[in-house]
Formats: sequence, C-alpha cells, structure tokens
Amino acid sequence: MSASFAELIGKTVVVDVDGPVIYLGRLAAAGAEFLTLEDADIHHLDDSGTSRERYIIEARKLGVGANRKRLEVRLARVVSVSRIEDVLEF
Repeated sequence: MSASFAELIGKTVVVDVDGPVIYLGRLAAAGAEFLTLEDADIHHLDDSGTSRERYIIEARKLGVGANRKRLEVRLARVVSVSRIEDVLEF
C-alpha cells in the first residue's frame, strides 16, 4: 500500500474513476489491485441531472448516503482519490 493511501484509511473519501460513476465511502483497505470502501455510495451520474461536483458537495454537507456496506474499486480505473473534507465549494 502506498503511503498516500495509508493516511486515508478510515477516512471518508471520494474516488473518481474514468467513467460516469462516483464512489464515496470510508476507505477500509488499499491493495495492489483494489480499493475497499465501507458504508459506501455508488452514484451513476447518467441516472441523475446532478453534476459530479454538485453531488460531491451535497454529500459533504449532508453525509454519504450509503447504498453498499462494502465495495471494491479496481485501481486501474481510478483517476483520483481525495478526502471528502478536501472538496471545496464553488
């Protein structure tokens, strides 16, 4: 596990991938191929009229609306990972 992921374990994070999906949740583990999130939300942007940024800002304000107890995200698809607290309002 990289040092950058190690400092995020136990934190609520935003995982952006190379597609129209956003993952939000508490980072439980970071392996060689997958990130494991708990109390997580998978949100498909094509299913709503909300922009990626607006959805994340609302989750930061209101909390993550978990729809999965646990999920894994393939690292090969990950574009960025950040703490939800680091998301700035515009």
